[in-house]
Amino acid sequence: MSELELVLLATLGVATVGTAIVAVALKNLVRSVVAYALASAFLAALFFLLASPFAGALELTVGAGLVAVLFLVALILAGGEEREVPG
Repeated sequence: MSELELVLLATLGVATVGTAIVAVALKNLVRSVVAYALASAFLAALFFLLASPFAGALELTVGAGLVAVLFLVALILAGGEEREVPG
């Protein structure tokens, strides 16, 4: 692995963990779902960088796409409006 790949790997790893922590810490559910989708996209980029294109494509379509859209639809159907979580 070249030095550039190692730097990119470390950067994507930190971005993945950072956005996952932000997704858990946010009180706004819509923003939390967006942060989750972003963390999933970073994870897919890590899979592609580690020469696993099938895992990357699966994570990108299922994780960032399907699950995030499913969460957003569930939020819309359950509440109908954007609300802050008390706490």
